[in-house]
Amino acid sequence: MNTQEIIAEGEQYLLHTYNRYQIVLDHGDGMYLYDTDGRKYLDFCAGIAVFALGYNNKELNDAITAQLGKIVHTSNYFYNEAACEAARKLVTAAGMKRVFFTNSGTEAVEGALKSALRYAYDRDGQGGHEIIAMRHSFHGRSLGALSVTMNDHYQDPFRPLLAGIKEATFNDLESVKAAVTDKTCAIILEPVQGEGGIYPAEEGFLKGLRGLCDEKDILLIFDEIQCGMGRTGTMFACQRYGVKPDIMTVAKALGCGLPIGAFLTNDKAASLVPGDHGSTYGGNPLVCAAASKIFDLYEELGILENVRSTGDYLYETLERFAKENKEVIGHRGIGLMQGLEFSMPVSDIIKSAQAKGLILINAGSNILRFVPPLICTKENVDEMAAIMEEVMKDLNA
Repeated sequence: MNTQEIIAEGEQYLLHTYNRYQIVLDHGDGMYLYDTDGRKYLDFCAGIAVFALGYNNKELNDAITAQLGKIVHTSNYFYNEAACEAARKLVTAAGMKRVFFTNSGTEAVEGALKSALRYAYDRDGQGGHEIIAMRHSFHGRSLGALSVTMNDHYQDPFRPLLAGIKEATFNDLESVKAAVTDKTCAIILEPVQGEGGIYPAEEGFLKGLRGLCDEKDILLIFDEIQCGMGRTGTMFACQRYGVKPDIMTVAKALGCGLPIGAFLTNDKAASLVPGDHGSTYGGNPLVCAAASKIFDLYEELGILENVRSTGDYLYETLERFAKENKEVIGHRGIGLMQGLEFSMPVSDIIKSAQAKGLILINAGSNILRFVPPLICTKENVDEMAAIMEEVMKDLNA
């Protein structure tokens, strides 16, 4: 089928929960994607911060293919080597104690919330506990994760949501303290807010939360689904701040395109017991073989070092771009997770960039999000900036 036939088939049969761009992506290589018409795109989206190693990495492909020829699924009634190996590497990298593998980030958040509620139930001998979440956060679209995604636009059609969710302001420790009651069992937040506009946490805020949680016997949950796995230059963003959570959620780059997520706990928060939680596909050998290999490749390719170096260069480049374009009213971010805030919606900028061979996404109606694969080079940044300059010239013509 040609491009328009594929799009027409998708429009007929796929549930319309996405407003898709009129592009059919066919294959990728490194930092570049190619559509079914043969057009080439520099990718600064990475499948929404997923493809950390870029496209068509041979060593990762070989690891997946090797596992595919052995066994793909066993159920969690049995051990499998790939899951045990991936668990060891992930727990070690995160400095945590236990991990439960899921199929997505949203499912990881669900498990994190259940772990916190179970911990408090065991502690107090009763339910009815409360969780504090941050305004403008994003944790997923299932009902539990949506309940702590403090954005009316996402929540309103699906109320009532989980009871006992309190709202606080990101980077405002006093607002969190004001929301704490004797029923509070957990505080959940992203160390760098993603969908909410690329807002990094302040160090004092995270350290203040850790102290508050220790004082009140509250579990601290960090959502590292987008900002984790090296995107900020450390394996997990919280490691930049020297603050450890009790529970952490991970996904996206953990599988570099394969559907895997996880929630990790320290000893204190490892509260779930047999029968409390489960997943038919979570931790299957195929996705765990990929996750295990990804940790090896991060080390072999010096991914964290590259993120720090290229991230600094991207920051300098976007700072210069912001100063040269009056439409830009803000720039923020860390590593290869940065955003430009405009005085107008960015939808036309994204479409114009696509027409010129650059894939970008937004984080809110007026914020461009830059989350390229973590193999991104300074030359790739220069190529992106050149296209963006053309886009802005056309915009102001």
